[in-house]
Amino acid sequence: MTLDTTAANPSYGDAASGSSFYAAMRILPPEQREAMFQIYSFCRRVDDIADSDGPRVERLVAIQQWRDDIDALYQGHPPVRLQDYLDSVQRFGLKREDFLAIIDGMEMDIPQDIRAPDLATLDLYCDRVASAVGRLSVRVFGLSEDEGIELAHHLGRALQLTNILRDIDEDAGIGRLYLPHEALLDAGITSTDPLKVIGEPALPTVCTPLVERAQNHFAKADEIMKRYPRRMVRAPRIMSKYYRAILKLLVARGFAAPRQPVRLNKAARLAIVLRYAFI
Repeated sequence: MTLDTTAANPSYGDAASGSSFYAAMRILPPEQREAMFQIYSFCRRVDDIADSDGPRVERLVAIQQWRDDIDALYQGHPPVRLQDYLDSVQRFGLKREDFLAIIDGMEMDIPQDIRAPDLATLDLYCDRVASAVGRLSVRVFGLSEDEGIELAHHLGRALQLTNILRDIDEDAGIGRLYLPHEALLDAGITSTDPLKVIGEPALPTVCTPLVERAQNHFAKADEIMKRYPRRMVRAPRIMSKYYRAILKLLVARGFAAPRQPVRLNKAARLAIVLRYAFI
């Protein structure tokens, strides 16, 4: 997600206190909540490197330092900024490779801005920046190994695709275009210049298959969550409902220019939390 990192990434890009992530995680028991906010903090800090306007070489050095720090954490001598993580890693069996996958995903935007990736690259990006976060999260929630990984696969991709669709214009403003190359060509768009693409009349044709893909992932995630007691999947269900509501607003608005920003209002967010956390 995912969680929501930035213009294109599931809610660590929002201020924590106002984000869907924060609302969903506040309902967890203390040990789970602490672990999830550690994951949140890690994602946020790595994402801040990827999205900063500093020299790319310096950002690559900074992102590599996070790899080194994660290695040190799993060797039992974490740096100061990860010392509190050791208990959560051991308690919930958090995997080193998932932390590293998140770093790899954030790094994909550093050497050069992503522009019209092919579908395979887009799926890899979604897996790293969203589903890998989900794989850490489902271990905290206590889901079984196989179904937890499957839920992370589908829900992470659903959230990330929704973010991409929501943030087309914002991403273009910083030189990024996450819409897949194949979909652009199918719509007759040959340019990969983000600012040109967002003004194309055929842009809704590009977005339609991504909407359908996100909806399919949401449906499959729901199927998995229905097999678990509500208390075990309250947090991921809140995230799912929040982002599905955003996707519905995007579809209702449409993708033709000009596009007004889409956000859930406070009442809608509160209704989702009340319904799926307490009712």
